[in-house]
Amino acid sequence: MIKKIKKPMIVFHLSVECFPVAKVGGLADVVGALPKYQKKLGVDAKVVMPWYNKPFVQEHEYEVVFDGFIHQIHHTFQVLVLKEKHDVLGYELYLVKIPGLLDRDQVYGYFDESQQFIAFQHAVLHWLSSMKIRPDVLHCHDYHTGLVPFMVEHCPDFEFLKGVKTIGTIHNGEYQGTMDWQMSNYMPRFDAWKWGFLDWNGRINPLATMIKCCNEFTAVSQGYMTELFEEAQGLQDLIKQEHQKAHGIINGIDTEVWDPQTDKMLFENYNIKTANKGKKANKEFLCNEFHLNPDLPLYAFIGRFAGEKGADMLPDIVRRSITETQGALNILILGSGNPQIENTLKQLREEFYVNFAMDLGYKEDLSHKIYAGADFLLMPSRVEPCGLNQMYAMRYGTIPIVRYTGGLKDTVADVSSGGYGLNYTFPGSDDAVHAIKRALYLYGSKKEMNNLRKIIMNLDFSWEKSAKNYITLYKKK
Repeated sequence: MIKKIKKPMIVFHLSVECFPVAKVGGLADVVGALPKYQKKLGVDAKVVMPWYNKPFVQEHEYEVVFDGFIHQIHHTFQVLVLKEKHDVLGYELYLVKIPGLLDRDQVYGYFDESQQFIAFQHAVLHWLSSMKIRPDVLHCHDYHTGLVPFMVEHCPDFEFLKGVKTIGTIHNGEYQGTMDWQMSNYMPRFDAWKWGFLDWNGRINPLATMIKCCNEFTAVSQGYMTELFEEAQGLQDLIKQEHQKAHGIINGIDTEVWDPQTDKMLFENYNIKTANKGKKANKEFLCNEFHLNPDLPLYAFIGRFAGEKGADMLPDIVRRSITETQGALNILILGSGNPQIENTLKQLREEFYVNFAMDLGYKEDLSHKIYAGADFLLMPSRVEPCGLNQMYAMRYGTIPIVRYTGGLKDTVADVSSGGYGLNYTFPGSDDAVHAIKRALYLYGSKKEMNNLRKIIMNLDFSWEKSAKNYITLYKKK
C-alpha cells in the first residue's frame, strides 16, 4: 500500500508592506517575518504585495508568472505578477505590477490610494482564479486587503476561490480605508444584494468588511484586542457583535534580523555576557556622531511623528526632562512625520544642543545602532496595537519606558512589580517625565542596571509561539 504524502498547508499573506521590500511601519516587519517562521513549522507560506520602485525590487531577479488584465469602470489595466526567483527572504515573494497604478515609488500618499488598493486585491484574486491556484488560507493584513474576504465569497469572477478560508489581521484599527460608495464602480462585479457587507455608516469601510466577512480575525496583541472591544474608531460594536471570531495574537520579532551578536549594522557586536562592554562601545559611537556626552544616560525615541505615538508630546518631554534634571541626561530622537513637530524639535535642538540630538527620516541602519547604544527607549504612545520597538530594545539590552496600553501591557512589566521596564498610565508629558526621572535613579545603580539588562536580553520575543498560534487558527474548523 502506497502511503499518501500529506501536502503542506498553503497560505498566501496579502499585504502592501513587507520588510525589506517596502517598509513604513510595523506591518512590514510582521509580514516580513511571520511567513519565514511558518515555513520552519511546515506551512507553505508566501507573500503577495504590490510592486514598488524600491532598491530591493531593483536589486533582485524576477520571473513573470502571470500576465493578464482587469477592468475598472471603462479602463483596462494590465496585471503582471512577478515572482522573486531565489526566495531570498525564506519564502516565495510575489509582486503585483499594474502600470499606472501599482508601479510607484512609495507605499502611501497618493490621491487615488483607494483605487490602487482595490486594484491590488482584484488583481491578486484574478491571478489565482485564472491560474487555478487555490490556497488553504488567504491571510489579509489590515484594511488594504480587507475587501478580499468579501470578493472571494460574493464576486462571481472568483467562484473558483469561494470557500477558501480568510483570516484578517488588524495591525492598526485607527486606519480603516473608508471611501465613498461611488468607488464600488472600481470593484469587480459583485452580488448587489450583499452590499451591506461593504457598508458602515453610509460608506464603504474595508476594515469593517474584513471583520464581517472573514472566517476569523486577529489583533496583534491580546491587550489591543481587549481595547478594540471598547474603542475602535466606531467599529467597537461590530467587533463585539463578531466576538466569536476575534483573537489576540501578540506579534513576535525576527530574531535573526534583530540579534546584537550578528547585526552587521552595529559599531560593535555583543551578547548577554559582553553586553556592558558592547553597549558602551555603541553608545560612545552614537554620542560621538551626535556630539553628546557618553557619560550621561541616553534616552531614545524611534518612530513616526504621529499623535497615536505620542510624538506631539516629545517637545515638552525633551524640554522638561533636560531642564528639570539640570542636564543630567541625553535624548536622541529618530523619526519623521508631522512638520510642526519636526520644526519644534529643530528649535529645541538649537536650545538644548548639549543634551538633545535628532535625525529626521526612516533610517533602518541608524535605528539598529540606537537600539544598541541607548540606555532607555521612550514610547509615550496613546495607541500601540502591539509595538515592536520595545521588543527590539530589550533584545539589545535597552530598557523600555512605555505608556501602559495595547501590546505594551502584554510585553513590558514595571520594575516595581518584579518586571523589567518602566510603565506609566496616563497619556501626557507629566507622567512621561516622571518615568524618565525614575529611570535616572535606576541608571545610578550599575548593579541593578546590569542585572536588568541580562534579564531583558534573555526574554523570548521570537515568532515561534505566535506562528504556531496562527497555524492553529488556520486549522480551526
